[in-house]
Amino acid sequence: MFDVAVFGSLFLTLFVIMDPPGITPIFLALTAGRPARMQRRMALQAVAVAFGVIAVFGLLGQQILDYLHVSVPALMIAGGLLLLLIALDLLTGKTDEPTQTKDVNVALVPLGMPLLAGPGAIVSVILAVQHADTVGSQVSVWTAIIVMHVVLWLTMRYSLLIIRVIKDGGVVLVTRLAGMMLSAIAVQQIINGVTQVVQNA
Repeated sequence: MFDVAVFGSLFLTLFVIMDPPGITPIFLALTAGRPARMQRRMALQAVAVAFGVIAVFGLLGQQILDYLHVSVPALMIAGGLLLLLIALDLLTGKTDEPTQTKDVNVALVPLGMPLLAGPGAIVSVILAVQHADTVGSQVSVWTAIIVMHVVLWLTMRYSLLIIRVIKDGGVVLVTRLAGMMLSAIAVQQIINGVTQVVQNA
């Protein structure tokens, strides 16, 4: 019933795209200054949001894109632009939001989406679900998705120990590095989207 090849292929694909080690400095930068309990809750919220988005697109992804007349390249460009705005805020130190909403917003955007549940992960899941034509394959696909999100949660949850070591000065440095990384990811995502638009034209 369980297809190890399908599981392994999708898990490795999602691991490379979602990049748990790479998300760590960005998570630390976006949650810096919050109480440890709040940071742990935000890690769980971000993963829950990402899983919810991935699950919805896994079940109804192609229908949603077709109904809205949205192409995959357009989704990639939009996600890249959103990430670029967040990256600029990190680089310039403008990461403060209204007190009433900042904790929820950071967990939902950009952590939950589009960092974790970005266009690359969404498209990979849509294709994996479409190609899973047996019950065993479907079980393998959804198991890979669940395991990947558990790995993401564990990575973010225990990365909080790093803050205790690097202190405030280190957090500022991590924030700037995260901004650079995120801007590079955003620009590359926009380039990939534009390239696909040109190729499809």
